Amino acid sequence: MTSVLKAAATAGALSLLMASTALGVTLNTMNGSEPGTLDPHKASGDWQNRIIGDYIEGLMAEDAKAAPIPGQAESYTLSEDGLVYTFKLRDGIQWSDGTPVTAADFEFAFRRLFNPATASEYAYLQYPIKGGSEIAEGTMTPDSADFGVKAIDDKTLEITLEAPTPYFLDALTHYTAYPVPKHVIEAKGDAWTNVENIVGNGPFKVTEWVPGNYVKSVKSDTYYDKDNVKIDEVLYYVQDDLAAAFNRYRAGEYDILTDLPADQQKIVTDTMPGEGRFAPFQGIHYYVINQEKAPFDNVNVRKALSISINREIIGPDIWGSGEPAAYAWVPPGTGNYEGVTPYTPEYIELTYEERVAEAKKLMAEAGYTPENPLKLQLRYNTNDNHQNLAIAISAMWQEIGVQAELFNAETPVHYDALRAGDFDVGRAGWLNDYSDPSNTLELLKSGTKQADGTINWGNNYGRYSNETVDKLVTDAASEQDLAVRAKLLGDAEKLAMDEFAAIPLVWYLASNVVKPSVQGFEDNAKDTHRTRWLSKTE
Repeated sequence: MTSVLKAAATAGALSLLMASTALGVTLNTMNGSEPGTLDPHKASGDWQNRIIGDYIEGLMAEDAKAAPIPGQAESYTLSEDGLVYTFKLRDGIQWSDGTPVTAADFEFAFRRLFNPATASEYAYLQYPIKGGSEIAEGTMTPDSADFGVKAIDDKTLEITLEAPTPYFLDALTHYTAYPVPKHVIEAKGDAWTNVENIVGNGPFKVTEWVPGNYVKSVKSDTYYDKDNVKIDEVLYYVQDDLAAAFNRYRAGEYDILTDLPADQQKIVTDTMPGEGRFAPFQGIHYYVINQEKAPFDNVNVRKALSISINREIIGPDIWGSGEPAAYAWVPPGTGNYEGVTPYTPEYIELTYEERVAEAKKLMAEAGYTPENPLKLQLRYNTNDNHQNLAIAISAMWQEIGVQAELFNAETPVHYDALRAGDFDVGRAGWLNDYSDPSNTLELLKSGTKQADGTINWGNNYGRYSNETVDKLVTDAASEQDLAVRAKLLGDAEKLAMDEFAAIPLVWYLASNVVKPSVQGFEDNAKDTHRTRWLSKTE
């Protein structure tokens, strides 16, 4: 926890806070889980992204539909070979303490991102940058002159890539590409994100963090576009209890819900016309299987666990919200994937009853039957929808000789367990950071060996490893022909899914609920909605 604030307010005090703000227009957002950090190099989820993306801005920003637009950079040029971007920073941009933002802040930030000491889980998203992966792997020093990010002067930043990267500008909108305040970090170290130290360069600045309760940001008076920011303060509320969140929304305590119990979606649609924003976006809800443990290293056991799940009933029946079944890994509509036939498994031709019969056979061959069941722990992060799904899937697995113990934990604890390999089967979700198949397929690449001999598996929680998949994804990263590149990635997806690298379950639908008083909220493929573009009528 990076905040030093303490003491939780009562519900009555919270209501008073929301009703008596000292500023003009307040936006109250149900944000989900407790943010484990506000450091963009150490964050790992959308509940952190919503806050971080409001108080820090990168070279590129996102418009209301989450498309990349110029941010701290006013312009850029690209060399003819597609390798060198030269960004010109805007005049007068500042950190919220009044210190100028310079190209050196960006160079410092990228070196810090890749530095193994930072232990950034998402550093690989910026591996197109020359030398990034080498620094992360410890084969190049973080201060190397060969690194591909260089501050030419205070207002000019040059970024050299390993190979032409069609999605690079989109990747620069991700928080891993955000600058960090060099002057503050050099003075305060990791304590720079404590509320009393934190500074940003975005449209808002963080002023409070009450653990377990809320983070508060106020409109920044140093942001270059401050005159067009219509919200004066935003409160991001910690709220994992979706039923309670929905009740508070209906009571007028929240302006925006970022999630709700699936069985309440029909109530929203029927009784709150226009408030439910249930739109598809590029994301996948899935289970990971710990392949460092027996018997999950057996592909047939993984296959049995996967094919015995009736995905077709998850969205319409278990959740009541209509998410479409997912059998592939790359979300439909992902860019730079033209010409690739969407992956479909061979077992899709079987009826569900036939799939269950095959799963029983595979489990029996592995030594497991209803009389001698495979006992496993199924972990999920605390959430009504996740719990209902885990209960349903554990019942499906009973039919094939699997006895699942359900275990839930708060989101930060849950993902810590996945990263540590402390699980058998675990629930996870992925929202595309940019519209490119590499963004999801990178999740299935083998871990990176560190200088101390340990392996950093990043977001490959299941520890799936296949050298051919690794090579296909790696080769695609340097392939300039987009058709050839797409085929390489398509081959990688097919091989990984044929080996049941993970269990895709459903494609996401956004579950936002937005008060009519809030304007500027645009459905988009990233489900990213920066407060900068919102306004609110009282």
